[in-house]
Formats: sequence, C-alpha cells, structure tokens
Amino acid sequence: MGASSQKGSFMVKSAMIRGAEAVPVFVEVSCTSGIPGFSLIGSLDPIVQEAKERVRSALNFSGYELPRMNVTVNLAPAEIRKTGTGFDLPIAVGVLAASGQIPTRDLDACLFVGELSLDGKVCAVRGEVAYALLAEQQGLKLVCSSERIGFNGIDCDCGTLDSLGRMRLGVTELSGPPVAAAKSGLGDTADLQDALDYRDVCDQELAKRALVIAATGQHGIMMVGPPGAGKTMLARRLPTILPPLDEAAQVEALLIHSVAGQGPERIMRGEPPFRAPHHSISRAGLVGGGRPVTPGEISLAHRGVLFLDELPEFANNVLQALRQPLEDRSIRIVRVDGQYLFPCDFMLVAAANPCPCGHLGDTGHPCICAPAVVEKYQARMGGPLADRIDMHIDISRPDSSKVIEGGSGMSSQQMRELVMSGREFARHRDPSQSKRVNVADSFDHDARRSFEIIATRLAMGGRSIARAARVARTIADIEHHDLVSRDDIVEACSYRGRAHG
Repeated sequence: MGASSQKGSFMVKSAMIRGAEAVPVFVEVSCTSGIPGFSLIGSLDPIVQEAKERVRSALNFSGYELPRMNVTVNLAPAEIRKTGTGFDLPIAVGVLAASGQIPTRDLDACLFVGELSLDGKVCAVRGEVAYALLAEQQGLKLVCSSERIGFNGIDCDCGTLDSLGRMRLGVTELSGPPVAAAKSGLGDTADLQDALDYRDVCDQELAKRALVIAATGQHGIMMVGPPGAGKTMLARRLPTILPPLDEAAQVEALLIHSVAGQGPERIMRGEPPFRAPHHSISRAGLVGGGRPVTPGEISLAHRGVLFLDELPEFANNVLQALRQPLEDRSIRIVRVDGQYLFPCDFMLVAAANPCPCGHLGDTGHPCICAPAVVEKYQARMGGPLADRIDMHIDISRPDSSKVIEGGSGMSSQQMRELVMSGREFARHRDPSQSKRVNVADSFDHDARRSFEIIATRLAMGGRSIARAARVARTIADIEHHDLVSRDDIVEACSYRGRAHG
C-alpha cells in the first residue's frame, strides 16, 4: 500500500517489531472539523498512547502547530497489538502532512520509524536492522534517527533525521548515514588474541583438543572439573578459534541484537557472539519472552557461543527449556496474540564442578560432601539435557610447576588453523553440509565393529549413537580421513562417558 492523501487526511508507512522481524503498520491521520482533540486508536499499548504527549510537545518546540481540529490517528491493522516508541515520528509526520505544514512529495516512498524527545529530537529505537530489512524488501527509503550505524549485507536506502524541524525541507533533502562497513577475514577474529589466547591456558592440551573438535563440528561440550582448573578460561577463549561470521550470518546476528537493543560493534567486526548469562537468569531471560516478546540469551548467541558456567546452579526449569532449542535450532514462543519465532543456532558450552565443594576426584583436596549430596548435585547435570550435549570432558587441575613456569601449549592461532582445515575438508567431502552421518557409508569396517562393541557396553541410546557418530566424523575431518577410522570413533565415544542414555 502506498501513502494516500486527500484534504485533511494522510497515511504514512511505518512498522513495529514483532518477534525477530519488523511488520508493516500504516499510520492513518484524519483532521476533521468539530471539537478540537487528539486521539489515537488501533489496539495500542500504553507506551504508544503516550506518543500523543510526546508528539504534541515535539511539534510545539519545532515551530509547528497541532491543528485546532479533531485529529484522529489510526494505526492499522487494528487486530495487531501495537507497542514500542517508534510510532512517534510517523504520527508527527502524518499530522504535519495532513495539515499541510510540510511537503508531501516522496513521503509515500518512505518508511518512518523513530522516537521523539519533547524538544523534537529524533531518537533511535531498537530493531533498526529489522526495519532496514523490511524497507529493503518493500523498496522503501528508511527514515530514522541520525544515530543509526550503517552496515554491509542490507541494500537499503536510508535517510537520517536528527530533528522534526528538518521535515520542512521534505524527505528528498535527507541523506544517508556514514556506513561502517563490516569486515571479514581471519584477521578480524585474530584481533581477539590481544586480550584472550589459548596459549595463556597451561597444561590443558587434552581439553584444547576437545575444543578444537567442538568448534570444527559445532558440537555442544560440557566441562567438569575442580575450581581453578581453567574451565572458564577455556570457554571464554572459544570465539578466538571460530571462523569469522560470513555476510549472511552477520545479518542474522545483527538482526537479533538490534531487536534486543544490543550493540552491534563486535558482530560488525565479524566476531561470533559470546553470551555468558549468570545462573540466576529466568526462563524468559534465557529462551525469550516478556512483554513485548523479546529474544533471550539463546537467540543472542545465534551463530555464536552460549556459555553456561556453574551449570548445576541454574534452575531446573531453565535448563530443561534448552532441550527443544538444541534440537530445532529455533525457539517458538506462543502468546495470546500469536506465535513468535526466534532463531537460536548456537554452540553450547557448559562448565560445572563435580560436587558442591568442587573437589570430588581432586587428588590435592579431599571432598567433604556426603555421597547423597554428591548424587543429587550430579543429577542436576544429567538427564535429557546432558544427553543432548555432544561432548563431555573432565578437566583436571593443571600442574602447579607448569603454571608457575608459564609454559604454554597450542595457541589460538594454531587451534583456529585446525578448525578451518577441518571445516574446509568437510565442505569438499560433503558440499550439502548435512549433519546426518550414515555409519554404513562413512565408517570403515574396523570402525563399525568397534562402534557396535562400545555402544553395547555403554548402553548408548539412539540419540547418543547419532551424536557420537557426528563427533567421530568431525574428528575424521580434522585428520582429513575420507572414512571414519577406529581411532576416530574410539576418541569420539570417550567424550560420551557422562551421557550415554
């Protein structure tokens, strides 16, 4: 629909955030004779109703007049609940156009989104990446705050507006923002090494090997070990060995962060997201929800890493809410007003102590926990969620002499080269990049026999067998094996020791 006008009426194109996308909204303004008034209709949240006062003040400070007429503003379609502050600008533009105070040329080719301050300044709103995508799809010019940052991947004409007073010149005079181009290439992720590098993690070469495998195949991994073993250090350095985001992944991650009101700077540099919520997080905070419905931490980790430190300390209902997203790579939230779909293709990294005191199995410190307490504590790490985590590793306390001497093993650069090499081999081997592994076709004879014996001894269920096969295929890719060997499957099954249901 295009903007339409006749004497005393005008329609402006706008949009609102619904889930992880922007949906069109049409701001219809009618100025008729009668008792002067200013009313908003169209199934509005209180925050939208407040726009009336912001618009009234912004018009006054910008040198315009609110028509002494009966002004009615309808936000269509009325069946959708409207929320957010982005309707301030289109409402003001509609009132000014309907009352003949600004030029109307080319207004029908624009999508207006922005909050107004009381003095008429146009302020940024969350979700501008979503608005840019919608404008691109509809062939419109996005008119929004001058605070907006440009980015690659979206071919959207944009006009910036710092104050409502500039609308006297019309939209044809509005220029686009300076574009901060998103970078790409290995150097972007390598920049993280200035602060974080795996060479700083001493005496954990087996754990580094496991993390290389996890990063290559995007496998979930759980680390269990005593306090001070280096679990958090290992997890926080994981983004330094991941490939930089490609353009499509960048746009997806930018969209989610923009909708959630998060800064885009690191994603624009090509860095995969890294989210580490505290264990006190609510279910809605992790998977999404609230009013309005916003993405949770699992969606903010889309195309990146979700790190759950002290896993047993998270509420049980919060952890169990991860089960479906781990399988489907998306989360569907159902509310009275409809469904909201958020992507959440993330790599899960979890860390935990082996018992409440943290010293079970630690040769240097005796465990003071009663057996029943230990069993209850470890049960919180097990069950259906643990079965959906591909790899489980035990982290031992590093040798104190090596820590003091400052010895180092594999660096992030070396680990990243292995990850990139393994992923490249997998792409050539399977251009479709299917995650399903056919054991009959992908395993050699000795590997199949060994896998059958191990699966029987560990009483592995169907899900565990499939996940062990995927890990084995990833190990073979790192070693550039066309077929999975016996050594590959033995190593893969060693990572299923804590979860083989």
